[in-house]
Amino acid sequence: MNSAEKQFDVLVVGGGPAGMSAAVSAAECGSKAGIVDDNPYLGGQIWRGETANSVSEASSWYEKLSRAGVEQLCGMRVTDQLEPTRLRAEGSIGGCDVRYRKLVLATGARERFLPFPGWTLPNVMGVGALQALVKSGLSIEGKRVVVAGTGPLLLAVASYLRRHGAKIGVIGEQASRSSLAGFGLSLLSQPQKIAQVLSLRKDVSGIRFVTNCWPVAAGGDRVLKAVVLSHGGHIEKVACDYLACGFHLVPNTELPALLGCRLKSGYVDVNEFQQTSVPFVFCAGEPTGIGGVELSLIEGRIAGLAATGREQEARKCFGKRTKLQKFATKLDHTFALRPELRNLPLSETIVCRCEDVTYGSLKRYASWRAAKLQTRCGMGPCQGRVCGPATQFFFSWTPDSVRPPIFPTRLENLAAMPCKPELEHAAARGPQ
Repeated sequence: MNSAEKQFDVLVVGGGPAGMSAAVSAAECGSKAGIVDDNPYLGGQIWRGETANSVSEASSWYEKLSRAGVEQLCGMRVTDQLEPTRLRAEGSIGGCDVRYRKLVLATGARERFLPFPGWTLPNVMGVGALQALVKSGLSIEGKRVVVAGTGPLLLAVASYLRRHGAKIGVIGEQASRSSLAGFGLSLLSQPQKIAQVLSLRKDVSGIRFVTNCWPVAAGGDRVLKAVVLSHGGHIEKVACDYLACGFHLVPNTELPALLGCRLKSGYVDVNEFQQTSVPFVFCAGEPTGIGGVELSLIEGRIAGLAATGREQEARKCFGKRTKLQKFATKLDHTFALRPELRNLPLSETIVCRCEDVTYGSLKRYASWRAAKLQTRCGMGPCQGRVCGPATQFFFSWTPDSVRPPIFPTRLENLAAMPCKPELEHAAARGPQ
């Protein structure tokens, strides 16, 4: 078991656009900056597969990180807080204690899944998950794919999959056509966004794009063969090899919550400098609101500058951030989940995949805590990251606590961890 200790002026947790921007900004101000991420390479989900040698926005940020001297701790994920300014990170080769003076959380977001009959079949997966697999080498050439759910990710992934040889049968968007039209009008003041949308629409031209549409069932003998879609009151069965299905994004707020950061409406509550309710902890990117790459980059810069005491320089970014935040608000409104989706699961539909807990079993309980105690819902390896958002939508439940380790960890790494002070005091007192 290898254990080491690192120390930074500014530590950034999360290697996506927000985290990279924060780390670069802090390092360029003269601070010793480090960035820790659980993936083998930085870039987050949005820049997964991009390299420093490619011609892309991501490559320019890799170069900035290297030039600024940011220390990269890749393949490591934070599992616990040992002290107010000390975190425990774990990788495949062991653990590492990381100390810091200021902390920037850029933990990103994940896909929201809504269970429906057949959603656990092989080849039914998240929209971003299928894209990630293709980026990692999965061949999609000639495969029939249905893309469904909600959010701008649907078009982006459909475009990507098509470029890699997939046959996209249909894109099903649960939002209404009028909502999407209103969203399009709101982009008139942002030419860059309009250009992105037009480019995506061109990439997916010829593919059926159906609004008021969502999957109600997936079927097949041990593997996906077809998906049943509901649209406009009609039911349609579409043969496919893959169903890429996701209902927008939910923020990764487990670590901020563990550290005591205040949450508001499901997001980390921050002030104008991206500072959380914990004075030395800042937060940027999707945990503060789902807003896309541009907003993540500007919030990361503000957090990195503020963490190094450069408030006046950070203020120069406020105007651009405000404009992008308006876009994020419109995004949430446009792709809000429609109430009909609460009828997706049947009584026998599994909601918690880790513990095989069905929708019918959960309906008996009035809270997340009660369901967790009685059914073990949310107590498996994903620790409620999949079933938590689903039950929050279906039953209006809210998880009421976050306990370490926030990711599954090896027993050997737990054994090597030093005791927390309160545990040492308890051991010294002996049994009560």
